[in-house]
Order: sequence, then C-alpha cells, then structure tokens
Amino acid sequence: MSDPIDTWTHRLQDLTSELNPDRAHRFVEDVYRAAQADLDEKRAEAEFEREE
Repeated sequence: MSDPIDTWTHRLQDLTSELNPDRAHRFVEDVYRAAQADLDEKRAEAEFEREE
C-alpha cells in the first residue's frame, strides 16, 4: 500500500509547478495529521457512548 501523504503530495504538486516539494509535503502532512486527530477524537467519543 502506498503512503497516503506521498500520494496526496504528488496530487497537490500536479496542480501547479510553482509549489516547493518540501512545503507541499509538510502541508499535506499537517492536513493529514489534523484529519487523523479529528477521526481519533470522534472514534473515542463513539466508543465512550457505546460503553455507557
């Protein structure tokens, strides 16, 4: 399975040639980590609700 960060970084870079590859990668990492944190929080809330 390919790394989703690399996949999305390449997709973002395909939109414009003006993006610095390192900045694009960091941006995608930031968005991915924030999304994962939100999902983890929602999963924890759902698990808590199931246990009550």
